[in-house]
Amino acid sequence: MEYGAGWDGFAAMERDVRAMVADPRWPLTPAQGRADAIARRALATPDGVCWLFGAYARWYRLDPDGQWHLSAPPAAPAIRAATRPVTVPIPYWVVPTGPDHAVDRGSTQAFVGPDVPAEVTERIRDLIVAHRGLRREDFPLTGGPFRQVFAAEVPSTVATVWGTVMWCAYAPAFDGNEVILSMFGEFLARPLPGDEFVRWLPPVGLTDLVDLYAERCRAGAHDAGLRLAELMARTADVLRADPRFRPRASALIGMIEPLLTQPWLDHTALQSGAVAHTWLLRCPPNLAAAALAEVSPGDHFRHVFYDLVEALAFTADTGADPRAVAASLLAADVASVTTDAVTYLYPWMDDGIRQALYVTLADPDHPLRGCWPVDGRLPAGLTPPDRSTAAALLGAAYATGLAWCELAGAVPPPTGFPVSGAVGQCLVNDRDDLPREPTTTPRKRVTETTSDWLYSS
Repeated sequence: MEYGAGWDGFAAMERDVRAMVADPRWPLTPAQGRADAIARRALATPDGVCWLFGAYARWYRLDPDGQWHLSAPPAAPAIRAATRPVTVPIPYWVVPTGPDHAVDRGSTQAFVGPDVPAEVTERIRDLIVAHRGLRREDFPLTGGPFRQVFAAEVPSTVATVWGTVMWCAYAPAFDGNEVILSMFGEFLARPLPGDEFVRWLPPVGLTDLVDLYAERCRAGAHDAGLRLAELMARTADVLRADPRFRPRASALIGMIEPLLTQPWLDHTALQSGAVAHTWLLRCPPNLAAAALAEVSPGDHFRHVFYDLVEALAFTADTGADPRAVAASLLAADVASVTTDAVTYLYPWMDDGIRQALYVTLADPDHPLRGCWPVDGRLPAGLTPPDRSTAAALLGAAYATGLAWCELAGAVPPPTGFPVSGAVGQCLVNDRDDLPREPTTTPRKRVTETTSDWLYSS
């Protein structure tokens, strides 16, 4: 390797590891051989910290206590240019297996600014229209979180489409005029949480979605249960056209497809109540990262916080450290909900992020407090340069908020987190949707419903 002018150790080592893991011989190499190859490709920055590009095609940082943490690398060119390769002992879990490096990250953009493509919304509309009229006796919505969302007469088929959309979304923050929400308007029991501009929706767990299918099977209506599973797969197949849905949609299809050809697969799991776990076991290895929230809330928090740091990469152009900025913005959201959450978050952070989060929360005069939103708006230096960057930052910030709330057992605020709300203000005048129609416009059927229902109380 050349270490002269223009050397970027992180970029060079990432290219080297990616090429090595992509080699067809990599999965056939003994585990120790793979570990040794990765260990020889670590990097040391001028401050003595070691970094490694490993599992899930992401970077890891070695803390002084010997623990490796998933952590986005430094952005400053001077630091990246001053790195040197080193060899360090590493644990087995940071070594790429092969399939994990083929992970599809999709897009971290929220559904504010860029709308869901019309071809996706129209195909989802077709699924709703085709399944809305099925007998509620055959597809009852008996309980669970969907029962609180939908009116009493709504069949579980509609809830299945909705639940699939929400589960597949990277970050379920939607424009108040988003068509994919508006078409569900006549089925809802109450207005969705949020404000006139953004609907801050709670996450849907895989167990909640799977229970729609499992309830029918346990009730002896196995064919109805399989029809709901097929509807989930068909909905996910439509959603794959949008990168904000694609990774989780592909993972869901991978879990369901074997069941559709072998309908007896979940027989034992239905008796034991472990259906969601059984579905996760069927998730293809290269898509496992998309379902990480179901397996390890802590690791999921690490990954979405990594996304947040990457979404803030534009701040490096002003000399800021995206890692420190991300820690400060996390502190702003934590302070608005409960500072007790840090007890649950600290173990999942590297030492640098942990210290930045601590000092930002503890010292009102610390310079990192300058990153916090003021009067619902971001400081000028943190304003994203364009719509796509703002949408990506909004999605990553909201996903991070939901992730740390899940990890800490906190309740996400129904009006959104301060940071994602402030990022949303950057998109108010840069949206795809047209101004909503006057409220005097007669209501239409679900096939062409307006968004007026979103603003009623």
